[in-house]
Amino acid sequence: MDRDRFATVACSIARTAGVVADPWTLLVLRDLFLGVHRYEELRRDLGVATNVLADRLDRLTEAGLISRHEYQRAPVRHEYRLTDAGHDLYGVVLSLMAWGDRHLAPDGPPMLLTHDTCGHDTAPVVACGRCGGELTDADVTVAPGPGGRHAPGTTVIAERLAGPPEH
Repeated sequence: MDRDRFATVACSIARTAGVVADPWTLLVLRDLFLGVHRYEELRRDLGVATNVLADRLDRLTEAGLISRHEYQRAPVRHEYRLTDAGHDLYGVVLSLMAWGDRHLAPDGPPMLLTHDTCGHDTAPVVACGRCGGELTDADVTVAPGPGGRHAPGTTVIAERLAGPPEH
């Protein structure tokens, strides 16, 4: 898949998908969030081919989501740490997990979450940054932003956001 073509689409979802929308990439991120940082541990946990893992780690490094750190010189070994931009994807990964728990986990969720601040079990929700209320597609209005434009990948959306043409 040519991921670079998504970088030019005037849509933050398309641009983000070009970086992280791949099952192996999301699983690498999951493992990093869970504290698996060393290459060999990632390979062993995921059961992924070394060339695939190396490619995903390179992509995440190039995108600025992780950084590579040498922890051994002979032979050279690396571990991978999330950058601030990588940490910012935590909510995205949790949202995907919550959807999978609701719709694709007939035996129940594979992992349970406890919010350390309050000590209660929790499930992630997307919430308003102002009032804290849950955001759903039924109660959010979308308006054109300064970076939006009529272009490939956003043609119909740009037209709908702009409203009917003025006569």
